[in-house]
Amino acid sequence: MADSRHAPKKHFGQHFLHDATIIERIVRAIDPRPGERLVEIGPGQGALTRPLLRRHGALTVIELDRDLIAPLQALDGGEGHVQVIHADVLTVDFTALAGNDTLRLVGNLPYNISSPILFHALAHAAHIRDMHFMLQKEVVDRMAAEPGSKVYGRLSVMLQAYCEVLALFDVPPAAFRPPPQVDSAVVRLRPRAPDRIAIVDHDRFARLVRDAFGQRRKTLRNALSALCDAATIEAAGLNPGARAEQVAVPDFIALANHLAQRASIATAMP
Repeated sequence: MADSRHAPKKHFGQHFLHDATIIERIVRAIDPRPGERLVEIGPGQGALTRPLLRRHGALTVIELDRDLIAPLQALDGGEGHVQVIHADVLTVDFTALAGNDTLRLVGNLPYNISSPILFHALAHAAHIRDMHFMLQKEVVDRMAAEPGSKVYGRLSVMLQAYCEVLALFDVPPAAFRPPPQVDSAVVRLRPRAPDRIAIVDHDRFARLVRDAFGQRRKTLRNALSALCDAATIEAAGLNPGARAEQVAVPDFIALANHLAQRASIATAMP
């Protein structure tokens, strides 16, 4: 059982999951199998750690709160093996942690740093099989949004370019201690195979998406003026008069690749 004596720390964004029905739904969604490399981010008091350990037998957990390290280490050897990494997850090298294997990431992410954690995981996507995260519902809605939606934005494009994103189910505030002031949701992300991503220049793509959504009301012609002109946008098959929220992920990739190709030709010219 979770230790109710541990007071949740606001500066860590701690909201401890306690609803047994929700926990079981998450475990079923993850469906861990023997031999997989399972890593839990922010295990807290172990509400999800324990059932995953019973189901899987081995688990690596990453926890920043030093007061939770000893209780987590005490789980080792009971129903399975627990490797505890006491660190800020943003400093953890998932590629090195994976070794010759791939990781399955799970966790109830701190809502105050959820986006940085997502982008950190994205940087190691080639070594991650899938991710099951509990996040603020508003963030999950943005992650899974389609073009034309009011919440479709930079996060939507960057994640969907590299992963399949599927919102699984919502979680009410009462499932946590203390209850957050927002609804939550569980999302599954499956990184795409490298040969299916087809982004030529990843830095150029990231800058293009960032500039496109920098001022949402601007058209591509104006928002991307520092990167290209209207004729270049048209040459890539896009409408310069469209706004970023109307542009599908493959079209952003096509424009970024067109810019990369032009840059490569210009560099090769004597």
